[in-house]
Amino acid sequence: MGKLSKEFIAEMKKVMTSEKRILQIESDLYSYSFDASFGTYRPDLVLQPISTEETAGIVRLANRFKTPIYPRGSGTSLSGGPLPVHGGIVLDFSQWDDKLIINAEDLIATVSPGVITAKINEKANEWGLMYPPDPSSAHVSTISGNLAENAGGPRGLKYGVTKDYVIGLEIVTPEGDIMRTGGKTVKNATGYDLTKLIVGSEGTLGIITEATLRLIPKPLSSKTIMVLFDDLVDSGRVISKVLSSGIFPSKMEIMDRASIIAVEAYQPMGLPMDIEAIVLLELDGHPEAIEAEVKKVKGTCLEVGARDIVIAKDDEHARELWKARQLVSPAIVRRKPTKISEDATVPRSQIPEMFRRLKEIENKYQIELVVFGHAGDGNLHPNIITDERDIEEMKRVEKAVEEIFKAAIELGGTLSGEHGIGNMKSPFMEMELGRTGLEMMKRIKQAWDPNNILNPGKIFPEPGQKLVLTNG
Repeated sequence: MGKLSKEFIAEMKKVMTSEKRILQIESDLYSYSFDASFGTYRPDLVLQPISTEETAGIVRLANRFKTPIYPRGSGTSLSGGPLPVHGGIVLDFSQWDDKLIINAEDLIATVSPGVITAKINEKANEWGLMYPPDPSSAHVSTISGNLAENAGGPRGLKYGVTKDYVIGLEIVTPEGDIMRTGGKTVKNATGYDLTKLIVGSEGTLGIITEATLRLIPKPLSSKTIMVLFDDLVDSGRVISKVLSSGIFPSKMEIMDRASIIAVEAYQPMGLPMDIEAIVLLELDGHPEAIEAEVKKVKGTCLEVGARDIVIAKDDEHARELWKARQLVSPAIVRRKPTKISEDATVPRSQIPEMFRRLKEIENKYQIELVVFGHAGDGNLHPNIITDERDIEEMKRVEKAVEEIFKAAIELGGTLSGEHGIGNMKSPFMEMELGRTGLEMMKRIKQAWDPNNILNPGKIFPEPGQKLVLTNG
């Protein structure tokens, strides 16, 4: 797109109420050229709106000058969601965090787009309530980013993902109009569900400027269980066994042997390193019900072939057990500097077969593969540890990533359970949706955004586009 004209910049200064939130110097532009995925794409301008009116004015001006806009939260996207692949403007919403209102009587929260996700749950807890979606980046990611990507997290097993808790939105349309969807009621059967359409659309159909979120009562109690397995496939089988036994954990996470070894090397916790996998479960609800469920889970795990079972003695012990899972990501990058985090998701019954396929892919391409994730809902995180400076290895990695996607889809799964498509997975969209499915999505995009202003280059593959895990 090239540099923006002086006329455009002059007009933009009339829209923004403070020039301090107009960033143009090279170091600032570079800071917004990347996220937590791959590729570096320099924007021509960065704006930090803090009101709906500013946002609408920016979008209207961008339409006049046919300039692309890339909404951005904290830049934690693992799929390239906010990357300005065609230049233009990055809209940084991280400064717009003035509203976090809890309505305990209606069990809802009203929030600005830049509010950090974890703070919503913390505020709700003060009222005995909970905001369940808990992506791993919740302590740094903004709610608008989570809404755009339909983020999940460990609690997704029992409580669902972000879209399940959004009942109303205020958005700026791609042509700069201000619109509200949904409302403050849990039930709403009025026309098309535009709220659900916007959530997960990755900033391609509208810019979220306010959200009304559903809250639920916080569980009275919880209990954590760590289960050790000598066989990775057995650890996959236990997922369905526990769920079909009538027990519904709030969390059910898995770590393979490579994850365990990496964590012990990073911060020793006394985990046995001769096992193949760890499954971590959290049960929540009434204390008496939990005690009965713990016994049932223990028996089921032993039947499947668990080597040992550790039950947390108290909350502090539970935090220690969960710390192992939380340390996986920082631990594995100690081996090599580049981490490619995928979130291919399969039906629960196919988890053992997916494990087998992943092992085949690792051996075939001679790569280092670490597997962990939200096993309870089939949302695995196969992470490839590599070094992007090693060109030959990166070529093998690209082929391995493509095979991981193919394996997930062949097993009845999906390209993404929670990271979104962005520009990282767009070349594979037709593989999952088919030509007709992809075309129908394109029609929606064209109807909503006729000038292709909002987040172009995302979700939909561009001609000849392939997966390239190198800088753009």
